[in-house]
Amino acid sequence: MTRRRLLGIGGTLGLTAATGLSAAAALSRRPAATGAELRSAIPLPPAFRTPLPLPPVLKPVSTSGGVDRYKVTQREVKVEILPGVRTPMWTYEGTFPGPTIEARRGRPITVTHRNELPVPTVVHLHGGRNTPTPDGYPTDLVLPEAWPEPAGGTSAMHQMADMSLMDGMSAMSGPSGMAGMRDPRAVVTRLTRDYTFPTDQRPTMLWYHDHRMDFTAPAIWRGLAGLHFVRDDAEDALGLPAGAREVPLMIADRAFDSDGNLKYPALDPSLRDRPGVRESYLAGVLGDVILVNGAPWPVHEVDAARYRLRILNASNARHYELEAVTDDGRRLDLVQIGADQGLLAAPVTHRSLPIAPAERYDLIVDFTDVPGGDRVRIRNRLGAGRTRDVMAFRIARKAADDSRIPPVLARDLPSWHQSDAVRVREFAFRAGRMHGHHGWLIGGRPFDPARTDVTVNLGDVGVWRLIADVHHPVHLHLVGFQVLSRGGRQPLAHDAGLKDTISLRPGESAEIITRFDGYRGRYLFHCHNAEHEDMGMMANLEIG
Repeated sequence: MTRRRLLGIGGTLGLTAATGLSAAAALSRRPAATGAELRSAIPLPPAFRTPLPLPPVLKPVSTSGGVDRYKVTQREVKVEILPGVRTPMWTYEGTFPGPTIEARRGRPITVTHRNELPVPTVVHLHGGRNTPTPDGYPTDLVLPEAWPEPAGGTSAMHQMADMSLMDGMSAMSGPSGMAGMRDPRAVVTRLTRDYTFPTDQRPTMLWYHDHRMDFTAPAIWRGLAGLHFVRDDAEDALGLPAGAREVPLMIADRAFDSDGNLKYPALDPSLRDRPGVRESYLAGVLGDVILVNGAPWPVHEVDAARYRLRILNASNARHYELEAVTDDGRRLDLVQIGADQGLLAAPVTHRSLPIAPAERYDLIVDFTDVPGGDRVRIRNRLGAGRTRDVMAFRIARKAADDSRIPPVLARDLPSWHQSDAVRVREFAFRAGRMHGHHGWLIGGRPFDPARTDVTVNLGDVGVWRLIADVHHPVHLHLVGFQVLSRGGRQPLAHDAGLKDTISLRPGESAEIITRFDGYRGRYLFHCHNAEHEDMGMMANLEIG
């Protein structure tokens, strides 16, 4: 068996099923890859020729009553991703990525989403501290206008989801498009839905994406993702690079067929009835084209100055280890100032930085000493061939720079201690069998929306021990957490700060601590390898 095959689905699932965690732990001694790569059938453009697009900022339709109101239409359009080629994509407001929302801490916003796509959708604001109603639970569907009405009828706001079992995964099934088991708490609307976010959280970069049960992976792949910033006065006063020198970077991989359409190995390309992917891709789908803000291997002109890079890995399954390399081979420092849930207490300097699906990093890169006309390439140390390149910056000119990196960034990080924990819980994230097929399980069980997996009291502090067989980026809804340890040792340098997603490496265990505060209700935790998520690797968290 080749090493590539061993690290793909066949080797990974075969070893895990045969010998359990010990064999998976052996994979941790090798460079970890999760998934199989799709190959594009169309000629691909050279790297560092396409200008980096910047997602448009969405303007509110109303700001009255202390609430900012936005409208977003989900629709299919043709987008120029590869130069000169029009690719059909599912979009928010006709762009990929979707438009960026800028929110101020403490000022609520309402986003009205209108679904003009051919399938139901769900919007999740990843990293948002929200009540359960707008959190984007996978069965809280927004149905298209022409979608068949679920059995029993549809009320304006509430719906008992009528569900049918399928011989397969947890699975949406049948023309009603509901999840593969009964969820008496599902809230279903037709055509539109208002998502109201209190914005009561630390300033940070969030992102919004589709979260429909069993079909999250292909929906994100087709384009349903966008950025959402929370700002406040304290962060604005720090003197960090701002304006044109703050650059959002959504990194995602894709593959294209010979006509320039997106390739994805869905069992049902219509995404209506049968979820899942072809067997070779059960561990995750990787593309051979690296997109940044929807452009292939782009280039961005910058001043010889400090820049703040707001980086999101929006890939379904691909992991990156990023480095910034000059034309003469020097590696620039990556100064981390923030994590998923906002600013760190103090800067942390890296030479390279791993980033898993759904993780975000807030970095400062200083181009001051790079000669004019030279490039700084952002490279992926985990990539091979063309996936080793991500994008480039070209230094255009000398310029004044009054920005700074304060030695103290934030003083509002929580100070939780293990002695405060009400309980220590353990969760194993592993491959397994689900309804007679391959699946991905938490604690040996696939997701069931009608089952409560964990119950905690509002305000409880808890320690969770997470155990992985292969690579799993684990995401908690509602709460941020701190990493206490990895494999019984100290956290890694990039674990600093408050996070909502932790990348578990093959065979690794990690301990995290959090306080379950904010709101009561039903939330999720799950793997953010989107194919794993669709094949059962989610669980319910009830805060009561």
